Amino acid sequence: MIGQIWTRLQLLFAQGVGLMIGADKVQARVLDEEPLHNLNRVEPYGYSYRPKPGCQTYLLFPSGDRSYGVAIVIGDKRYQMDLVEGEVAIHDDEENWVHIKRGGIIEAKAATKVIADTPLFETTQDAKIGGNLVVMGQTNSNGGYYGTDGGAAQMQGGLHVTNDFTVNGKNVSDSHTHTSNAPGAPTSGVN
Repeated sequence: MIGQIWTRLQLLFAQGVGLMIGADKVQARVLDEEPLHNLNRVEPYGYSYRPKPGCQTYLLFPSGDRSYGVAIVIGDKRYQMDLVEGEVAIHDDEENWVHIKRGGIIEAKAATKVIADTPLFETTQDAKIGGNLVVMGQTNSNGGYYGTDGGAAQMQGGLHVTNDFTVNGKNVSDSHTHTSNAPGAPTSGVN
């Protein structure tokens, strides 16, 4: 009786190598044994991941029964990030990551682009762009400076304005008017 209990206790947990990882099932090899099929896979709420074959699997077998198992943790040391104590990161095998660093800094790296599908992207403080800015919709600025370090804004390639265009309170669009007193006399400034 004690021998059976000891055997069952030894069979409760196992570490293996993931052979196939699905959304809800895992196939793993434990030591040199035959592969274990249809192990249930558990993911933490709000976090989904699909490791590659060769990952580490940590398995639980209720009652020590190897015919039913659950992969409680699946990890992969091949793609771990080097973090300082207390830091957190999410990452993949292609070196894309979001890294919550010490000192209140969050870094993100994406090989191609970051897409935010949201009706409003808002920052409570400044934004700094190291490359070009392309605006597909309208822009609105409520004061401040437009050029580098407070200098005048510069544009290359022209400017297309539809409807009225006002500079220092004066209409300079194609609907503005000039006045003059007589033919051949110089025109006045913009009204």
